[in-house]
Amino acid sequence: MVRRHRSVGRLAVGAGAAGLALAAGLVALAGPWDGGQRASERDQAEAAELERGQLTAERLAGGTPAAPAVLSPLDGSAAAPSAEVLTRTLTPLLEADELGEEATGAVIDVTSGTVLFERGVTAARAPASTVKVVTAAVALDTLGPHHQLTTRTVVDAEAGRVFLVGGGDTTLTASDLQGLADRTARALAGLDLDRVGVAYDVSAYAAETHPIGVNPNIAPITPLQVNAGRLDDSTHGPAERSTDPAKDAARAFAERLATAGITVKGGVREATAPEGAAHLAEHRSAPVASLVERMLTDSDNDLAEALARVTAVAGDQPGTAGGVARALTEGAEALGAPLDSVRFVDASGLDRDGRVTAGLLTAVLAAAADQERPELRPALTGLPVAGFTGTLTNRYDDGDGAGGAGVVRAKTGTLTGVNTLAGTATTADGRVLAFAFMAADTRDAEAAQEALDTAASALAALSVT
Repeated sequence: MVRRHRSVGRLAVGAGAAGLALAAGLVALAGPWDGGQRASERDQAEAAELERGQLTAERLAGGTPAAPAVLSPLDGSAAAPSAEVLTRTLTPLLEADELGEEATGAVIDVTSGTVLFERGVTAARAPASTVKVVTAAVALDTLGPHHQLTTRTVVDAEAGRVFLVGGGDTTLTASDLQGLADRTARALAGLDLDRVGVAYDVSAYAAETHPIGVNPNIAPITPLQVNAGRLDDSTHGPAERSTDPAKDAARAFAERLATAGITVKGGVREATAPEGAAHLAEHRSAPVASLVERMLTDSDNDLAEALARVTAVAGDQPGTAGGVARALTEGAEALGAPLDSVRFVDASGLDRDGRVTAGLLTAVLAAAADQERPELRPALTGLPVAGFTGTLTNRYDDGDGAGGAGVVRAKTGTLTGVNTLAGTATTADGRVLAFAFMAADTRDAEAAQEALDTAASALAALSVT
């Protein structure tokens, strides 16, 4: 049965790096969404200020021009494959033994909004990391692409105490912390304060341990941490993690404050900054659009959970796992996605108890392609490019799936016995399709991934001419 998804309009794909730049059978390998910050010397200066944490929200809120397209965009006028062709093509591929029993799938033509294929589309499966597609779209819809996560310092001059206030930025680096300490020291000097105590404020949202526990894939969830609590120099992927990243960040800040010439008395302690505390300095993260792209490309679990909690708080929900579940549910519904049998339990997909459907994933992807919703576009541009970037770098290099290299962009999902893939594929005629394939009882992860890649590549090979 062919039906139209109610939230989808005609796809706009010519908006530069912030659009879905696909052409000549290739995904445009442009840089990530940057709001045109490299378009002029002025924008380069703003980018430098952003790196130093000095670009204000007010300047970002004014909007920036889109970057020029790297390749000519598709105009959406190519013919779409029929539902009958999709059924004949995908059914045997999703029945592959490598995908276990009853693998599900859905495909939407994003230009028209027509649902072209459904298989078990309402059957909920553990999404693994494909749930990050929902996290991305809901965060963009709620916070806006220009929003930044702020780590700041304030001072209670009467008590002689500086507070390091976390804002959920898991991408905060040691260098960022050094810059924040230097600016804080200068501000304290201006107040004739050269001896202070240091406290850290993590009241932005509740500190929690993810249900799977602290492990190389995720640190304790807290609004204050440096490099996602990593104890090495890595920036993504599994790593040894701190068991108390907020306290470790505060200790590192205190050391840097002392290096900058301020005498720090006593040890650091956790405390909420008083309302009357005076502003000293701040560091702002990259815009949410860029954070979303990083989260999707690298499958960053810590960033996913942080973005979801900031999103929950912005939507008047508690910054807890329960608040995240409600925020994602309400956000997906606002995007027009079907919620039958859906249960969100985390934002990263690490928890096996989560359940989503192929219909929900394709609906969210199609909403992100809607020309009326350009603020959602980073949920597409952040998807790994088959054979080139992120978690798809080492896939689509040989076999039946090789044809999808460069023309499939998709979020991967992998847990023991669970393999999923959701994203977009450009047909041989230049039509863009959103797809989601979900397998729940796989035995060989590598074989299952190859089977999913083959199915996605089959979409890229379709032609009606």
